[in-house]
Amino acid sequence: MEQKLKTDGLGLSNRNAMNKEDRISDLPEALLLHILSSLPTEKAIATSVLSKRWRSLWKMVPKLKFDYKFHPLADMDAHVFSENVYRSLSLHKAPVLESLHLTFEGRTDCMDVGIWIATAFTRRVRKLVLVSVYHEEQIVILPSVLFSYNDTLEILKLKYAIDLEFPPRVCLKSLRKLYLYEVQFKDEESVSNFLCGCPSLEDLVVHRYSNADVENFTIVVPSLQRLTIKELNQEGGNGDGGYVINAPALKYLDINGFKELEFFFIEEVPELVEAKISEVSDIANENILVSLTSAKRLSLHLSPLEIDGLNGKIFDQLVYLELRTHETEWWNLLSIMLDSSPKLQILKLTDVSNFTSQLRFLFVSAAPLLGTLLIYIYIFT
Repeated sequence: MEQKLKTDGLGLSNRNAMNKEDRISDLPEALLLHILSSLPTEKAIATSVLSKRWRSLWKMVPKLKFDYKFHPLADMDAHVFSENVYRSLSLHKAPVLESLHLTFEGRTDCMDVGIWIATAFTRRVRKLVLVSVYHEEQIVILPSVLFSYNDTLEILKLKYAIDLEFPPRVCLKSLRKLYLYEVQFKDEESVSNFLCGCPSLEDLVVHRYSNADVENFTIVVPSLQRLTIKELNQEGGNGDGGYVINAPALKYLDINGFKELEFFFIEEVPELVEAKISEVSDIANENILVSLTSAKRLSLHLSPLEIDGLNGKIFDQLVYLELRTHETEWWNLLSIMLDSSPKLQILKLTDVSNFTSQLRFLFVSAAPLLGTLLIYIYIFT
């Protein structure tokens, strides 16, 4: 009798476990697909052994993510990884491939990368992320022919050991967001051809070493609304080359880390709302501050730029101004900004040191505004 109770108890426990599993399997398919989408694709595929219902469920997941991580003991080389990715893409049956994220080594065969991209484009992928990890300084050359025409890709993110060479015929008709992290362009024409082939581009982020590839980086994108450029070379340039930005629809600008360049020119940006300029110095020819007169919010964390050109300029939309005051003579710029910003409401000063005499100067300069305008001054040390 006791033995029978123990057996029945085990049976009841097993049945409870099965019931719990059934309850998970009985969840709506949309919820299960959402859960699987948060997993690396290899793990999502592994769930196919759970039950008959799970066997093909991963094939309907709208987001795929493959990460190759080299390990000296791993029984997987680049070729095996490529085969796994291709096989998974071939079996994938979701109506729309919302995103494909691929992390691979720089030694990966360019033809394999081309097959992945071509397959993703066939599945009408909307977001594509390619991360090429450096391996013994090897670099992947992205097959440019695949970008001759595509009307579904909306977001493209390229990282690290990727070399870009684009002919004149590039068309990413629906691309809205482009992120370029430490990739290398073969020449200046490739930069121009790539960006000109993105007629709907609204958001561009560029992190680069200016001495790694092209000297002159030109951005001409009429549709562009947000632009972020960060220089990663802390030692600065060699005094050659620079940037030209032509984006008349620009609303947000963030440039960081530029020094010792030959030039940095920004064409008129009449729709600009906010700009952040950080760690910029020693540029032989530039018009950065002059180009920002239409901004409503400005954050200027920089060594002194050429301010002679500001005389007579009016920042007639400016309501928020942030200045870093660690450089000497910073109040010259502040004085000009106060005189030329009739709508200024908030002034934020950071990195203040030995501020007593400058504080007196500040209030004297701001005095004409105090009768009609309230200025909030935040002082951080």
